[in-house]
Amino acid sequence: MKISKFTTSLIALAVTTAFSAQAADDRYIVKVDESKKGIVKALAKKMGAELKVDGNGFFAASFSGKSLDEVKGLLNNPHIQLIEEDHRRVPLAAYSDDLGNPMTQQLNPYAIYQSQADQVNFNSNAGMKVCVIDSGLDRSNQDFNWGGITGDNDSGTGNWDENGGPHGTHVAGTIGAADNNVGVVGMAPGVDMHIIKVFNAEGWGYSSDLAYAAQKCSDAGANIINMSLGGGGSNSTESNAFQAFTDNGGLVLAAAGNDGNNVRSYPAGYPSVMMIGANDADNNIADFSQFPSCETTSGRGKNRQTVTDETICVEATAGGVDTLSTYPAGMATSASMSADGQAYASSAMENAGSASGSVYFMGTAEAIDGGANGSICVIDRGAISFHDKVKNCEDSGGIGAIIVNNEAGMLYGTLGDTNATTIPAVGAAFEDRAALIAASNATVNIGTSDYGYMSGTSMATPAVAGLAALVWSNHNGCTGTEIREALKATAQDAGAAGHDVYFGHGIVKAKAAHDYLTANGCGGGVTPPPSGDITADASVSRSKGRNLVTITWSGASTSTVDIYRDGAFRTNTNNDGSYGESFKGSGTYTYQVCDQGTNNCSTEVTVSF
Repeated sequence: MKISKFTTSLIALAVTTAFSAQAADDRYIVKVDESKKGIVKALAKKMGAELKVDGNGFFAASFSGKSLDEVKGLLNNPHIQLIEEDHRRVPLAAYSDDLGNPMTQQLNPYAIYQSQADQVNFNSNAGMKVCVIDSGLDRSNQDFNWGGITGDNDSGTGNWDENGGPHGTHVAGTIGAADNNVGVVGMAPGVDMHIIKVFNAEGWGYSSDLAYAAQKCSDAGANIINMSLGGGGSNSTESNAFQAFTDNGGLVLAAAGNDGNNVRSYPAGYPSVMMIGANDADNNIADFSQFPSCETTSGRGKNRQTVTDETICVEATAGGVDTLSTYPAGMATSASMSADGQAYASSAMENAGSASGSVYFMGTAEAIDGGANGSICVIDRGAISFHDKVKNCEDSGGIGAIIVNNEAGMLYGTLGDTNATTIPAVGAAFEDRAALIAASNATVNIGTSDYGYMSGTSMATPAVAGLAALVWSNHNGCTGTEIREALKATAQDAGAAGHDVYFGHGIVKAKAAHDYLTANGCGGGVTPPPSGDITADASVSRSKGRNLVTITWSGASTSTVDIYRDGAFRTNTNNDGSYGESFKGSGTYTYQVCDQGTNNCSTEVTVSF
């Protein structure tokens, strides 16, 4: 606890995501033959459409008062391939107070140590570039290598390097804040970034904006796309855009969501996008981190098939609770506290200013006490409101107040809507109570900062994106998919043993991934164990134009089993005797089933279709 703490301003951004199957603002995506796009756009405008996005092979437009079915009927044109809903996408973040004093020194956020990013050197000559699709990166914060940062504006959002709220600036800092002896350090310090500002003044954008942004990321030469955002509903335009980026060797990451439920958010839910959940500093899953199932079900009756696909659920996690990063200059509220020259954790409550003086312990401060005159009041939580405690301190002549929690952890709070006090007041942790009461002198300060704290899967996602750039910079012959697989193969198992819906494969580890690729190459060198006591079989069926492969087995003894396909690890799934996958085309595949993490495996079984 012996480190000063800062708190963010309470800025009204979305904490939860609204999942809706309805198109937002009567807005739709029209996929069209590129050579005939002009004809279709003209037709749409005649029908009252307002053009919003013009991408390669599609455009998005608002059709006031018209449903999707109405638009499909109106635009019955041979040059149109598809019309689908254009879903809203919003930043995924919750704000909270936390630690650090980066205005006078450089700090490593805890996720740096947790993910081993401090154990791997970033190779700035490798040509890594991360595309950040968010609310922009405010140029007022100088903790960046601005010579390596470019950007695009999108959908009338304003300049990409001007204040669009703190979200995008915080995300970019987690990825690539410079190692420059001030502020914070990003996972890949000073990495080149391309910033695309997609969120409007109301704090949201559309799925078509993201599809268009993916094209811009590719045009900018980005290797990695980070999207700390999401929303309900999927569409093929958005999915295809990220699939194309992945197919071209890139890596796409997106936040799982912050509603603490099993709802699948998009774009994280697309197979081409690596879904990232959030953990805290103690390796626990964040209570807000969403955990969608890895299973999908298709068909009816005897054709009903359940397929496990780890690319549509959380694949890994990183620190996303109370994470320190960059803010637009002066937008965060800071608090610091020291006693007898030792810095202690604190959270800002109310009243900007600084005060230093002798320490006076005022108990629960239920009455005026002349002994507090000219002193810093140390006050126990309980009995009366925080406001009344600070008011009694001030009315006693106190010049500053420290309210100590009455349970383990930091005290976070305010003095209410009708604050009648003027002295700076901060919260303190219960663990520091004895030291604060025993101190002779103390200093409290509340001011503004260029660095603040946020929580959310939005904060975990850039941690993994930056870590991917860090690892990839030392193995730049790999593809994005190979980096993705290496991060999963070397993640630290957390939560339930083996793969689970909360952590996926576990907490990402940079040094472990780097060593893994050094030893095994980009392919990973993963081979299935030899055959053992498990028996397995495979069959093929067909439903709705897809080939469904079902693997059945018996004799496995662990609660989960490892599935290998064509000699490479595919997934870990429940030992329920059956696993399925679906394929659009034909092929031949060989499978093997093994007790989780052991050498007890089935013989190989092969299917062709």
